[in-house]
Amino acid sequence: MSDPNPGYSDDKVAVLARLRRIEGQVRGLSRMVEEDTYCIDVLTQVSATTRALESVALKLLDEHLAHCVVDAARTGGDEADVKVREASDAIARLVRS
Repeated sequence: MSDPNPGYSDDKVAVLARLRRIEGQVRGLSRMVEEDTYCIDVLTQVSATTRALESVALKLLDEHLAHCVVDAARTGGDEADVKVREASDAIARLVRS
């Protein structure tokens, strides 16, 4: 179930700015490959891009826990169980990636 106001709404501008920077990093990776850049240099940039995406994911997860899960827990009932399960599933996906 989607919340009409996601937990990150207060930080939406900052999240979008971070995603735009990551998008630029990915374009840079493509350029590096097109220019036959040394493998290790490309891998270093892949690692930096991966860390940047993980940082955004953790920020979104933190916001989900702090807002969506906490609000649902205060209300109780099935919605609380759903929000906790969503958070648990998201954490599992992040750990596997």
